[in-house]
Amino acid sequence: MSMTLDELPAVAECSVAGCSYNDHSHCHAAAVTIGGSVGDAECATFIPLGMEGGLDKGLTHVGACQRAECVHNSKLECTAASVRIGPGVDDADCLTYEPA
Repeated sequence: MSMTLDELPAVAECSVAGCSYNDHSHCHAAAVTIGGSVGDAECATFIPLGMEGGLDKGLTHVGACQRAECVHNSKLECTAASVRIGPGVDDADCLTYEPA
């Protein structure tokens, strides 16, 4: 599987109000990394600085996924059509995460 940036899954929604990259439920980071541990897919791009960050236009993709046990993971790339980020076990989790 070889994808270009435009083909990577988009972050369709981010409901984490405390993230510097969130602007009205739209992520403005260039790309997010999904990290965490087995059973918990944390958005490792979450930054609670209280200042606005990221790009002017929200076109965020999933750049890397470290949750190899997720059904949407293929060679550390996300294969979901899109992902949702929101509060979970951590401040910001991938709500699309589904253990295999």
